[in-house]
Amino acid sequence: MTRLRAQVAFALNPGNAAGPPLLAAARRLAELDPPTARTTYLSAVGAAVHAGRLADGDLRRAAEAARGVPAGDEPADLFLTGLTAWTLDGYASAVPHLRRALETMTADENLHLLWLAGPVAHEVWDDAAWFRLTERAVGFARATGALSLLPTALSFRSGALVFAGRFADAAGLLDEADALGQATGMAMHPSASLTLAAHRGRELPAMELIDATVKDADARGEGRLLGLAGYARAVLSNGLGHYPGALKAARQAAEYEDLAVYNWTLGELVEAAVRAGEAEVAAEASERLAERTGAAGTGWAFGVQALADALTGASGKIEDRYREAVERFTGGQLGLQLARARLLYGEWLRRENRRADARTQLRAAHEAFVTMGAEGFAERAGRELFATGETVRKRTLGEPVELTPQEAQIARLAVAGRTNPEIGAALFLSPRTVEWHLRKVFTKLGIGSRRELAAALRDR
Repeated sequence: MTRLRAQVAFALNPGNAAGPPLLAAARRLAELDPPTARTTYLSAVGAAVHAGRLADGDLRRAAEAARGVPAGDEPADLFLTGLTAWTLDGYASAVPHLRRALETMTADENLHLLWLAGPVAHEVWDDAAWFRLTERAVGFARATGALSLLPTALSFRSGALVFAGRFADAAGLLDEADALGQATGMAMHPSASLTLAAHRGRELPAMELIDATVKDADARGEGRLLGLAGYARAVLSNGLGHYPGALKAARQAAEYEDLAVYNWTLGELVEAAVRAGEAEVAAEASERLAERTGAAGTGWAFGVQALADALTGASGKIEDRYREAVERFTGGQLGLQLARARLLYGEWLRRENRRADARTQLRAAHEAFVTMGAEGFAERAGRELFATGETVRKRTLGEPVELTPQEAQIARLAVAGRTNPEIGAALFLSPRTVEWHLRKVFTKLGIGSRRELAAALRDR
């Protein structure tokens, strides 16, 4: 009963109040039921991860206690082993365990661990696992009607789509998750909403969301949200060219090594510090980043480090490092990272007075940001492009095509290859109703078939 009450408390509020009772329950179970004890220890560690800088030592206590139970080889066991190593032994020791945990999440019954697998995929810079798991989770939740999983799956998938540069699709999934949350009473985690708002670059609404998140995090004792809000403020400020503000936010966020968020924040800190004239701060952040990217060893990690090295000039081969970053992100799913790499490379080329070369990179970055809807970064790229002597014309689009939320959802599922009966089953509609909605979508978009739908949605 103690364990059940603690787990319910964690589900409703994963802040600093949830960890101690979960840890107490796990200790009671350690000798009676080791498998259940491991699961409970994972919840205790997870609660402490969420509590972050407000946990007051709970994470280390939970990790030390968890190390005393026999290890298992199920995904939950591997996550526990990895997070225990991450807490007690350091980042490099944890990476093999965390990566193996992600690799073993091959069955749908493991998707209840998405709340942990998502941040872990970021922690080890495994974009393939991140995109694979989030896509599968949404598909599984829709197919089975798992309303307890669907809001979380939609939120995490939305975060993946932000990094892919698909802001409109990400926003659509967040709207759906919010509607489900209101219907079921299950609050959606704000991570994807914050990330999207920060990259969109609309200062007032983004700052309102960030400030509200900070207030909520303090009230709930969820310190990781404070780190996330600081990261979002740094992204927003970097996009708008407010580098001192970005530097302050990133430094505060990086005071604690929040799972996944710390990695993101170090990259923003390097960029902000260089642009604000704080070379020593930038170099130190780049060194901290290198300890992690080197241990992770993925293309994503190496691309991030190449940018940091280029910005700080640490390698002595600045242009080679910019080119490496662009090459690492080209052809993959990280469209947002590619656009930012091109922007930074183009800015450096312009300052080297290589205007023709700079235009190539800046033009590509500007076009990508405009298409995404990353308004702050688009304006920054536009200013740089204008400084090279190129006239930057604003896009003159016709009246926007407005699809209803349900029409947009049906269109996305159709693009994903779902049949009308499959779409109807996922959305609790009849196939005939789905067909009726699709005809309306075709009319609004000026197309005549499903084959044209993907391109029409991209243009929109």
